[in-house]
Amino acid sequence: MTQPRHPLTDAERIDWIRLIRTENVGPITFQRLLEQYGSASRALDALPELARRGGRAKPLRVASKAEAEREMQANRRFGARLLCACEPDYPEPLAAVDDAPPVISVAGHAHLLRLRAVAIVGARNASLNGKKFAESLARELGAAGLLVVSGLARGIDTAAHAGSIASGTAAVLAGGIDVVYPPENEGLYRDIVAQGVVVAESPIGTQPQARHFPRRNRLISGLSLGVLVVEAALRSGSLITARMALEQGREVMAVPGSPLDPRCHGTNNLLRQGATLVERADDVLRAIENLRPPTLAERQRDLFSAPTHTPSPATEPDESDLAKARALVLENLGHSPVTIDELVRGCQLSAPVVLTVVLELELAGRVQRLPGHQVSLA
Repeated sequence: MTQPRHPLTDAERIDWIRLIRTENVGPITFQRLLEQYGSASRALDALPELARRGGRAKPLRVASKAEAEREMQANRRFGARLLCACEPDYPEPLAAVDDAPPVISVAGHAHLLRLRAVAIVGARNASLNGKKFAESLARELGAAGLLVVSGLARGIDTAAHAGSIASGTAAVLAGGIDVVYPPENEGLYRDIVAQGVVVAESPIGTQPQARHFPRRNRLISGLSLGVLVVEAALRSGSLITARMALEQGREVMAVPGSPLDPRCHGTNNLLRQGATLVERADDVLRAIENLRPPTLAERQRDLFSAPTHTPSPATEPDESDLAKARALVLENLGHSPVTIDELVRGCQLSAPVVLTVVLELELAGRVQRLPGHQVSLA
């Protein structure tokens, strides 16, 4: 059973920031380290030895206390809050996602993240009609009490935010909380900070790069009950958001469009695959009517512990078992991804042993984690 969430002290928050900013530590590895060692502080102490056992020759780059303190201070100066995934104000639907970011920056009205939310995303080079439809739909959904979530991109995202600014909208950024992209949305960004809420996973000051946008998209879907796609080409980033929504157990919806318009091929294909067809706001409201935000009970881990209790570290497998397992795990891994379950079965080892070896190899930079609980050689 999931234990209650609790606020962190500044010292604990610094440890969380240091751990997630450490080289080769992503959200899932962060969670695994907390499960294994019981706290971010103990995990930080264990990192060098874990990386060495995984075969790393040079020292692991661990974020310093001074760096974490500077990040906290920079957020405060900007007027943003740093929320950790174990804290009460961290959005619970997002916390229930397997690869939820352990730390997010939030600017504006954080209480809006408690509302039932729906995401509206789509083409950056959207048609005039597509943008008008997205803006009108967002306005109606906002009036119905929903928080409209999008990514502050050109086109459909901009229209969705503009339509729901009065009722409350959430913009999820690919870069730092203080970096507006595209630059022409600076005015809209300021309006959202004043009336809505802005969320970012990357450290403050981070300039968005191409690799940041798919990670951003999982936050858009993770905050929402469902994702509505309004115009998207077959290779659109909006389809990545739709796929992530499906993996997270969210509703996927799409607006049909002309088969003559390439910007509608992606949405029409979603409908062909079973997405809910949306022509008006009522279609969205019916689709999510009986849905409830995912809860932390769906994630069985020791990440969320009571403030009066520090979770006990998990029992680590014997070194003799690990020594035999390392060669076997590497032998069964390749550059094509496999799930952890497949790896456990293929190696015929216990799950704790395989998980520990994968953790070591990942910290050493020899293995990478991929969506869907998959791993491959780096």
